[in-house]
Amino acid sequence: MGKDGSISDKEWERFLRDAEAGSPGAPEEPSARARSAARLPRGGAGQPPGWRTYEPARPRRGKGWYVLGMLLAVVLLVVALMPGKVLGWFGAGGDDGTPLAAESESPGQPPAAGAGQRPTMDAPFKGSPAAQWGDGTAGIHVPEARATGWMSRNQVAHALDRSRDFLAASSLDPGVLGGDRPAKAIALINPRQADVQDYLTAAFRTPSRENDARLLFSRFDKEKVRLVGHVVKTRGRLTFHEGRRGAVEVTADVTYVYPVVRAGAGHGGDGEEIVRTIVRRETVMSWDDPAKVVTEPGTFSLVSYKADITNGGCDTYTGYFTPPFGADRAGSGNGTEVDPYDRSKPADEAMGTGTGTGATDGGGCRTATRS
Repeated sequence: MGKDGSISDKEWERFLRDAEAGSPGAPEEPSARARSAARLPRGGAGQPPGWRTYEPARPRRGKGWYVLGMLLAVVLLVVALMPGKVLGWFGAGGDDGTPLAAESESPGQPPAAGAGQRPTMDAPFKGSPAAQWGDGTAGIHVPEARATGWMSRNQVAHALDRSRDFLAASSLDPGVLGGDRPAKAIALINPRQADVQDYLTAAFRTPSRENDARLLFSRFDKEKVRLVGHVVKTRGRLTFHEGRRGAVEVTADVTYVYPVVRAGAGHGGDGEEIVRTIVRRETVMSWDDPAKVVTEPGTFSLVSYKADITNGGCDTYTGYFTPPFGADRAGSGNGTEVDPYDRSKPADEAMGTGTGTGATDGGGCRTATRS
């Protein structure tokens, strides 16, 4: 062995000969790590790799990797700028059932067009953006409460919950959808608000353009129409601010989608004609300070209410939605088209003043571009 502790080539050759011959007393073969260490010069630069470590060979970088990286960057940019368009390319278009995040603010554009698929009895929202909307109240975003006007934070939270309860009782309750009087919803409206009480009385007794119950309530005549399944898809949000005399005004802007068939239709065939009645409502509810406004505890005053209704009856005022089937769906329009799923426009701009295939605006029924 050399002076520096290393093994000379002559000694190493002798070790190998003795080991092959099985000579007694031959030294054990050093481990692979020890032998590597013995052959390396001293110092930090040549230290062997750690025990049981693996250092893969470095791949050669060619032009292929550069091109692939550029293509990936372009794809990511397109997805970021046009997510709806990309979904449409792959046939998703809101039809794969994956729920969307809650609508906490107005969207920047209409939902992407679907793949043109027709609804079925098992999938009544197929081919519609509503396939990705929430079920019932789950699709209605409720903001975080804060102290506003005469109410504390907890009182505002309660007012928001009660406002959502009104939406459920007026537009989602199975009995009301089947034509029942919306008693629970009406009980939440200030009974001291005389003009509204007059409207409610007339809307159910002698419905007309001026007293149309459909502006607030979703009802079908069960002798003529029935819902497909038990799910109503919704998308929308509640907002609130301080109103007159310190009141807390809650605005509900929600779109509801109701798939229906004729009352006499079968229950198992996909050949049944399914029509989707689509309703966008904006309802402003004022939770008044009882010290300043005559009201009943737990009720709100209606500030305004309006609706834009697709496939709910054109210039018909019976208190019920009257979806068109078959040849009735080819009714004439005034040439104005409307996308009932477009929530990117403010309600005032998007809505007409009545109802129809899209909505009536004083000049006949507008035409819905999709349903």
